[in-house]
Amino acid sequence: MNHHPDRFKGKVAVVTGSSRGIGKAIAIRLAAEGAYVVVNSRKQADADKAARDIAAAGGHALAVAADVSKAADVHALLAATVRKFKRLDVFVNNAGIFEMKPFLQLDEASFDRMLAVGVKGVYLCGQAAARQMIAQKTGGNIVNIASIAGLMACANAAHYGAAKAAVLSLTKTMAAELAHSRIRVNAIAPGVIDTDMVAGIVKDPSFKQTIATKAPFGIGKPEDIAAAVAYIASDDARYVTGETLVVDGGWTIF
Repeated sequence: MNHHPDRFKGKVAVVTGSSRGIGKAIAIRLAAEGAYVVVNSRKQADADKAARDIAAAGGHALAVAADVSKAADVHALLAATVRKFKRLDVFVNNAGIFEMKPFLQLDEASFDRMLAVGVKGVYLCGQAAARQMIAQKTGGNIVNIASIAGLMACANAAHYGAAKAAVLSLTKTMAAELAHSRIRVNAIAPGVIDTDMVAGIVKDPSFKQTIATKAPFGIGKPEDIAAAVAYIASDDARYVTGETLVVDGGWTIF
């Protein structure tokens, strides 16, 4: 995929949940395009490894451990970012969890945890990021990673689908309220992407048949989502806000 080496030159980007999978691919892509990137995981060791990988590729990264479902952690994440880089330009709400449970077996603890990370985390991080951008008077970009599960029925993962639908709603409202501060807010809705998070499902023979039927371009790569984020967070999309960019290999066509 073509990179634009200077597209984010001098910009500072935070990517939550970026020690692996889609988040790591996003962090690597933004760093390759010139951004100073803050990588995040709940575990410091995992964040450190991702930062080292970015540095080895010639990028600039800071590793900060934080649980996005906790306000104190989110505030510490923003504080560490500004202390190191003096500003914030792009915030990618990528942290999330995935779990499959039939609706009738879905327990309260699983439901609460899913929404704490997937929805409350977007609210906490989005609010903190927007406040920093407003204080700078520079505008900025917030990108929320949702899922096509928020656009359609999500069999055996009602709590995941509900969380992602909420993210899509939050995106529109955040965009409307923050537009006057020149902050753009958009969502990316990935389809089935080849990551550790969905490895067990993808190996299932019946799911492979579903992929063959539903997604003409097959299973996506984390880099496909990273490329979409790089576009939507850049000045190439300066007139785009409150939108959801679906990146699913054609899944939702059918």
